Amino acid sequence: MRKTILLVCICFLCTLVKAQDVTSPDKNFVLKFTLQSQGVPAYSLTYKGKEVIKPSHLGLELKNSTSLLDSFEVAEAKTATFDETWSPVWGEVKQIRNNYNELAVRLHQTSTDRFIVIRFRLFNDGLGFRYEFPQQKKLDYFVIKEEKTQFALAGDHKTFWIPGDFDTEEYSYVTSNLSEVRGKMKEAVTPNCSQTTFSPTGVQTPLMMKSKDGLYINIHEAALINYAALNLNLDDKNMVLESVLTPDAVGDKGYLQAPCLSPWRTVVVSDKAGDILESKLILNLNDPATVKDADSWVKPIKYIGVWWEMITGKSTWSYTNIENVQLGITDYSKLPPNGTHGATTAHVKEYIDFAAKHGFGGVLVEGWNEGWEDWFGKTKDYVFDFVTPYPDFDVQELHRYAASKGVKIIMHHETSGSIRNYERHMDTAYKFMVANGYNAVKSGYVGNMIPRGEHHYGQWLVNHYLYAIDKAAKYKIMVDAHESVHMTGLSRTYPNLLAQESARGTEYESFGGNNPDHTTILPFTRLMGGPMDYTPGIFQTRINAINPNNNSWVRSTLTRQLALYVTMYSPFQMAADLPENYNKFLDAFQFIKDVAVDWDDSKVLEAEPGDYITYARKAKGTNNWFIGSTCDENGRTSKIDFKYLDEGKKYIATVYSDAKDAHYEKNPQAYTIRKGIVTNKSDLSLLCAPGGGYAISVIEVTDANALKGLKPLK
Repeated sequence: MRKTILLVCICFLCTLVKAQDVTSPDKNFVLKFTLQSQGVPAYSLTYKGKEVIKPSHLGLELKNSTSLLDSFEVAEAKTATFDETWSPVWGEVKQIRNNYNELAVRLHQTSTDRFIVIRFRLFNDGLGFRYEFPQQKKLDYFVIKEEKTQFALAGDHKTFWIPGDFDTEEYSYVTSNLSEVRGKMKEAVTPNCSQTTFSPTGVQTPLMMKSKDGLYINIHEAALINYAALNLNLDDKNMVLESVLTPDAVGDKGYLQAPCLSPWRTVVVSDKAGDILESKLILNLNDPATVKDADSWVKPIKYIGVWWEMITGKSTWSYTNIENVQLGITDYSKLPPNGTHGATTAHVKEYIDFAAKHGFGGVLVEGWNEGWEDWFGKTKDYVFDFVTPYPDFDVQELHRYAASKGVKIIMHHETSGSIRNYERHMDTAYKFMVANGYNAVKSGYVGNMIPRGEHHYGQWLVNHYLYAIDKAAKYKIMVDAHESVHMTGLSRTYPNLLAQESARGTEYESFGGNNPDHTTILPFTRLMGGPMDYTPGIFQTRINAINPNNNSWVRSTLTRQLALYVTMYSPFQMAADLPENYNKFLDAFQFIKDVAVDWDDSKVLEAEPGDYITYARKAKGTNNWFIGSTCDENGRTSKIDFKYLDEGKKYIATVYSDAKDAHYEKNPQAYTIRKGIVTNKSDLSLLCAPGGGYAISVIEVTDANALKGLKPLK
């Protein structure tokens, strides 16, 4: 009997220390999985021989049950290789290669006779891993108390971070070493209409870092479905990040029933900053498109809108200034209009005319529906029904007028955070859209959540956002969601999810301003998970020129606003300023009219997070390229080439650049425009003013006569 027990113990110990390795297809990454003492699962990651993630624990803490943290043995370890190329419905490139080596470790928890699988996929740009819970007798329905995934870092990295929060991502990014997060947290937490921070060292994903030995490291998640969103808490003594899931109203982190999956945890790594921006790892970890015939009705679009004038305070969303209105009871036709309502029939027609004249496909209209008078901050369950217009907004007439001009009106659904009310009205609202010619909706989730105590990024809300996207697809409606959870690549599976806000966008320029480096960080953070509706294109940077009572200003030069159409990727791209401001700068406005919103190819020409980004993108179905460059408050000289252009062909380049004396604060509207000939052997050196940038359209020459009078650009 003693010999048998000893043999079992020896076998178990051997299982504990046995390591499983997998490498990336190009051999640059090595993932090592081990079972540490007490059967604790752990992993580590290296890139070109450099430590990225030191041995880090894996597992989940369960509520009222033995946790899935230790007492494991390896029951089975399988490896696989996968290689495919797929084409997105829309995107930054025409085709995406999905190539990885996989290790799936099936773990048996001997103390409970339960099983989990930890699946690792190693790509040439990084790592994805997730927890899988197979169907089994001893683990069926369970409640997550906390996920305990660790990322043990190899140093005190330079980090681009925002405070960890269960309700908002609308913060300015802080650039600091990890060891400085605690000391800078208080100043970093700025007011928001709904916010719940959780730790003096808590940060959000996507988290961008740069090590002292030159590695760029990005941590995020992919395929967030039926699970709470990921945050990270920093142990700043040991430089270990540990997962913190968003709780529900009673503090639980998730309700699961096997068989089920967690989202993927992602680590994208390179020694080149541009490789981080070009990574498609997060998209590749999502399932293929499930939306029927999406390519026939999901269409990227440029739009304008009745929006910025409300954001700046020039006009209002509300029809009257009388408060204490009750939807379905108050007769708005008997209330005095306030005279500042923006969404009137006549005014929207002006926007439709401008859109038609300049080739924009859509006009967003906010504040068209009853209920805007006194909802904000009231936590009211029933604020909007999403179908009843104000007396001065004629739905049928505007439908007719927009259709006659070849323009689509874009619907706006502000939920006021009342999720059950939105779901109660959703089918009716989408049917109303279809009947009146709307095929895209901008939804909003401003304020604290109802049911009270739920958070924007908890499992319940994550499921709601997906429910709304899925429901919209059934009506062939495209979605742009604001104040929702961060994107995690789900636009691959649901291509009608055109964009989200989910970060601090242009609207904050009217609320006090974004830092000049903001848009040099967002592509490395927020946009890792998918496109952002940043709403660029502000030409009048002094807000008091629009509203004398608002002294905010946009921290950008005019030509950097053009560059954002290239650097801040979105297939749902707004020209956000007022038509009258564009009419003053029609020569610069031409770039916004010309620039594409869907691409066959995208290349990062230069990049350094927090400092500058330069992109070149090839417009879908053409041989035309558009280039955008944006920099921080220091300014710089940008040097680029055109080697991606076709050999032997000539192109006309129109360069929109900062003037010599341009400055985001002192002289933001100073710019120059020049034209010339470029080939794949050309190169340019261009000034980027402080808070500035440039934009270039590069159009293939098909008629030699178009070159008359033009010289090669230098």
